[in-house]
Amino acid sequence: DPARSQCTQADGKTFEQLRQECLQRGKLFEDPDFPAVDDSLFYSQRVPVNFEWKRPGEICKDPKFITGGATRTDICQGQLGDCWLLAAIASLTLHEDTLRRVVPHDQGFDRSYAGIFHFQFWQHNKWLDVVVDDRLPCVRSNLVFVHSADQTEFWSALLEKAYAKLNGSYESLKGGSTMEAMEDFTGGVGEMYEMKNPPSNLFLILKKAVERGSMLGCSIDITNSAESEAQTTTGLVKGHAYSITGVQEVNYRGSKVQLIRVRNPWGQVEWNGPWSDNSREWNAIDSSEKTRLLHNSLDDGEFWMEFGDFKANYDKIEICNLTADSLSDEVRKKWEVNLFEGNWIRGSTAGGCRNYIDTFWTNPQFKLCLDHPDDGDKLCSVIVALMQKNRRRLRKEGLDLETIGFAIYDAPDDQDHQGKDFFRYNGSKARSRSYVNMREVSERFRMPPGNYLLVPTTFQPHHEADFLIRIFSENKAGAMYVHPPKPNPPEEETDEEKGLRRLFEQIAGSDKAISARELQHVLNNVLSRRKEVKFDGLTLNTCHSIINLMDVDNTGMLEFEEFKVFWDKLKKWIMLFLSYDTDRSGRMSSYELRSALNAAGMQLNNKLLQLLGLRFADENFDIDFDDYLTCIVRLENMFRVFQALDSQKQGVISLNMMQVKLHFFFFYY
Repeated sequence: DPARSQCTQADGKTFEQLRQECLQRGKLFEDPDFPAVDDSLFYSQRVPVNFEWKRPGEICKDPKFITGGATRTDICQGQLGDCWLLAAIASLTLHEDTLRRVVPHDQGFDRSYAGIFHFQFWQHNKWLDVVVDDRLPCVRSNLVFVHSADQTEFWSALLEKAYAKLNGSYESLKGGSTMEAMEDFTGGVGEMYEMKNPPSNLFLILKKAVERGSMLGCSIDITNSAESEAQTTTGLVKGHAYSITGVQEVNYRGSKVQLIRVRNPWGQVEWNGPWSDNSREWNAIDSSEKTRLLHNSLDDGEFWMEFGDFKANYDKIEICNLTADSLSDEVRKKWEVNLFEGNWIRGSTAGGCRNYIDTFWTNPQFKLCLDHPDDGDKLCSVIVALMQKNRRRLRKEGLDLETIGFAIYDAPDDQDHQGKDFFRYNGSKARSRSYVNMREVSERFRMPPGNYLLVPTTFQPHHEADFLIRIFSENKAGAMYVHPPKPNPPEEETDEEKGLRRLFEQIAGSDKAISARELQHVLNNVLSRRKEVKFDGLTLNTCHSIINLMDVDNTGMLEFEEFKVFWDKLKKWIMLFLSYDTDRSGRMSSYELRSALNAAGMQLNNKLLQLLGLRFADENFDIDFDDYLTCIVRLENMFRVFQALDSQKQGVISLNMMQVKLHFFFFYY
């Protein structure tokens, strides 16, 4: 219903108002919000060829919006890496009701034509009506991006333009997950299946998905960038999004064979193995069955495969269900939905995952009350879907998808925001399978009734993003945001905190922050008085390293909360030093250093320990406290950098690379 969708034009005018204005003035619409200029095409590079923007009437004599119904053969990929979007559009054409919502049929090139079209997309729990003019990027009167096999049909090219406008530019559509577009077309719920470990009833799940109108996509992973869109000998393409358009069982030589139909959005390049177009297997089945399934055997990008071959060749299936119904249940259910919006803010609520225990507790927390089990069951079905907002649109500002996930804990009886100690001593009851850099991470759980705490996070701390959480439950569930505690005012501080605040205020002065030089002065004063350690003084470089480690808000100085966290760490580091200085010499041998670092959670191999010995030990293989402190601070910094690099690569950084980086950190830093 267009009345329920939200207008997105900057001037607030609806599609119908704009169309009527153009018809009255006798002028074709030109969209001021998405003009026919280079910036609407690319943001990171110059336009590679001389594009012309042309209206359909300038491209062919008798343009049509839709010819003979919108079908999957109307979608042929152009020169843009948006196969993920096109696979979703192909799935969309299989669902008439959904298609009519996304592609309203109240428009065309008839008497009401005014050079304006509109499409509807779901974004963050709202339906948006997106208006575009019909000027399309061309080279020599040929459409550059999506086009129909019928050169006079333009609905798919205009749909792609509207989606590009929604996301800021055509270039913003490069690379993505089919699930993302499928959700934007339906407002549905995504699920993903890995072929490495598929459920035993996967064929049944896919059959039900097709019957229930779910949208399905699949892809083959790549192991390196050179494999992207590389064609295999069997005619399949790696790193490329396909849509699943049918699932059938056929009688073949006295037994049932499971078949799956897949479509390549290129509109060509097909599987050439068993059950492909014109393969000999089709000769052994009933002719009416063959006619029903094959229709034609053109090179149209669509083909059948035996399900075993499909599982052996594809790595991932993405399913977008129009409701939260499980595909392994026989009965459809009515799902209750709780929805929250929030954000991760650097220095406040961007605490990172559980690996970062010092900041994890600062993430937003949501209380979930599951009071009622599923009908006829002892457990509660819950789907948690965590979505990061607007990341594709922010690409032109240098931002991209964050790596996100979530964890669920048994909630204590109190309503309070839980602190660091709660997460230190309590394990999660459920969590997302992994942290991934996708727009949405969703998981289905079956949990006993009770109160739970849901913590959504980015993988690393201090990374900012806005998010939306949808919580689906079979029966009504209570859910609420848990407000973080206000910081203790000075009069409620412990005696130790009061003393620390007095020390901080004395050092910091009027700017209420400690610089590296001020930190050097106070640490040298405090540590030189300790008789149980040999201490020659900290260098200014080491104090800069401490500030790098503790400076959450990137001011280059330590404020009181940061200083307090550092002071706690310093006390632990001193206790470690004293615990492993077994001969009470006030120094630590390089052998004792290994045990101390292990106790601090830093496990290093012999080569790395040799590097540290070379850098910090004296001729007797002893390490003073000031060198020990420098070593442990730089190691903490190094591990933080290492984790950041490793999460970006989503793999393992080699030991050699780690050694090179440590060498740099300790000899040149």
